[in-house]
Amino acid sequence: MKIIVLIKQVPDTTNVSINPDTNTLMREGVESIINPFDMYAIEEALRLKERLNGEPETVVLSMGPPQVETALREALSMGIDKAVLLTDRKFAGSDTLATSYTLAAAIKKLDDYSLVLCGKQAIDGDTAQVGPGVATWLDLPIATYIRKIEEIDKEKILVERLMDMGYDRISLKLPALLTVVKELNEPRLPSLRGKLKAKKAEIINWGFEDLGIEEDMIGLDGSPTYVVKIFSPPPKQGGEKFHGNPEDSAKKIFEYLTSTKII
Repeated sequence: MKIIVLIKQVPDTTNVSINPDTNTLMREGVESIINPFDMYAIEEALRLKERLNGEPETVVLSMGPPQVETALREALSMGIDKAVLLTDRKFAGSDTLATSYTLAAAIKKLDDYSLVLCGKQAIDGDTAQVGPGVATWLDLPIATYIRKIEEIDKEKILVERLMDMGYDRISLKLPALLTVVKELNEPRLPSLRGKLKAKKAEIINWGFEDLGIEEDMIGLDGSPTYVVKIFSPPPKQGGEKFHGNPEDSAKKIFEYLTSTKII
């Protein structure tokens, strides 16, 4: 039994800026972090291993340049057993379709997995497409926006899916894929022992030749979508301020809204 966690290294968006000439994110000098939603997936994999008396092996999987190893080592320091990095120049420029295809191929190579976990979306792209895409390539049952895992055994899993009004309880046959939300848990901090162990751990590196995949399905050639332009929204301008006590202000606001035909 194996639990695979998909993670992505992203720029810390609180400090990111945009190059006005190239319409791309300026990553130089910006700290890279594990996508925050993926941290909940890592934590849940560790909790499931504890719940199942240490039986499942936990594996963290990511695709990107060699520096993504730092994110993988952080996951190892938290207690994950094994880390795999998909890195190859041929993977560069992959959109969500090509990325999910490549990740799915790596999951097939890992074999004998029961559960795939990932965050509901990445904070740099916000598409929420890679998790469902991987499930589609692997023909796996999928449940998104998971806030709680109630039960799990070798054959099925019972989860709560967050909805706008409450939640759904869903039972899925294993193997399956889940995308998770922050309500699921609180990620642990790595111990000093975990950090030392992760520093020495071997990171498995797989490239294009290792996966046995079609070259026209990866990278730019395998990406039917691309970013035309990226920009920061302009700051809000104008606005009206109303002064006075709450009753008078409410009347003034109502008069303003009706006079401007907003309501």
